Amino acid sequence: MKKKILYVEDDPNLAFATKDNLEAYDYEVVHAEDGAKALEIINKEHFDICVLDVMLPKMDGFTLAENIRKSDKQVPILFLTARSLQEDKIKGLELGAEDYVTKPFSIQELMLRIGVILRRNNSGKPVAAQPKINSIGNYSFDFQKLTLSINGTLQNLTFREAEVLKYLSERPDQVIRRDELLKAIWGDDDYFMGRSLDVFISRLRKYLSSDPVIRIDNVHGVGFRMTY
Repeated sequence: MKKKILYVEDDPNLAFATKDNLEAYDYEVVHAEDGAKALEIINKEHFDICVLDVMLPKMDGFTLAENIRKSDKQVPILFLTARSLQEDKIKGLELGAEDYVTKPFSIQELMLRIGVILRRNNSGKPVAAQPKINSIGNYSFDFQKLTLSINGTLQNLTFREAEVLKYLSERPDQVIRRDELLKAIWGDDDYFMGRSLDVFISRLRKYLSSDPVIRIDNVHGVGFRMTY
């Protein structure tokens, strides 16, 4: 079955060329020319990945991503933008994006990024062989369903958040080197991915804050240690 992409881009020439190339690689592509139209579409259809331009009419890509995440914590999001500011990249990650491609880009680069995300996320569904539910302190962590719950309160996780939490929680009290964690989750340990990891660690600390026994500590110059 073809993987289905929501592609949001207001430049008609770029949109036509990119959509045509993606379809040539056997993806099903639904194109929207503005953020408001894209939100209407995603509320009606399921997608395997959303590829969003940042600078969009009617609703910018960041606002669109915020709205997508209100109803779907799992669908992967990849941003396309002409802006290369590090702050923009971090903002995208804080909104739950998986990756960020700066214009101008080659179709080969875009295809590679999309392929990596889809393989790692498996359409947002973890493999069935994983343990169903683990206890982390007073929390119940369901890797298959991408949820973290405590006292009746449920927190949905993105696939990447769940991966990071799983890696750390399976190694309690161990110091996990930053480069080890980056390569295990992202397959790379460059500066940008390192900043991405810090965003995910901050999110997990927030999600786990209802149990004061649980800690994810920075080990200066080395990495992280999770205790519970």
